[in-house]
Amino acid sequence: MPSLAGAAWPELPDRPLLVVPLGAVEQHGPHLPLGTDTVIATASAEAAVELVDDAVLAPALAYGASGEHEDFPGTVSLGTEALAGLLVEYGRSACRWAGRLLIVNGHGGNLEALRGAVPRLRSEGRDVAWFPCGFSGADAHAGRTETSLMLHVEPRAVRRDRAVPGETAPIGELLPRLRADGVRAVSPNGVLGDPAGASADEGAGLLGALTARLAAAVRTWDVDGAGRLRG
Repeated sequence: MPSLAGAAWPELPDRPLLVVPLGAVEQHGPHLPLGTDTVIATASAEAAVELVDDAVLAPALAYGASGEHEDFPGTVSLGTEALAGLLVEYGRSACRWAGRLLIVNGHGGNLEALRGAVPRLRSEGRDVAWFPCGFSGADAHAGRTETSLMLHVEPRAVRRDRAVPGETAPIGELLPRLRADGVRAVSPNGVLGDPAGASADEGAGLLGALTARLAAAVRTWDVDGAGRLRG
């Protein structure tokens, strides 16, 4: 697998697809590490690159827009405006030599920045898209879905003895208060969901399905008006 960080410039394919994981540094309850979103985005991007010709894996962009989590120690948020600016400048630079640029996003709070930055890059003639690490039926944050993924990808980072439920109401019911007051006002331990029942096997299945969707989407390369790669 070509790695941008490990390659010398003559070793890169001509006009490659550059795949960039985008994550966050934010609380994930008492049992998951602050880098969970970045770990999951990187694992997804890394697996997809193996399935796509002339793709190169870039180092992850490990900070995102996580203002809703800033009441918890450890969270570091760039905010939407700064993240959007970073993505625009990244795309302008990388597309001088990369034929296409794909941002694999592991954090929902980054969506507003992506929906602003990627269409702007595309309007400037750069072939850029983004793809979400989304899972059907997933709980919102640090619950069974993310815990299973981490048990598969980075099991030593999971504090199993600290895995407890948080707020389990549907995310649609919680959004107004989350936006107004942040996650801590809704869930004192930072979990939106319940990690009970999480397993490495479930995580492997989730990641495998996501990787297959991502690789298929890259092959068709159908980008919507918000810059999202359909698939």
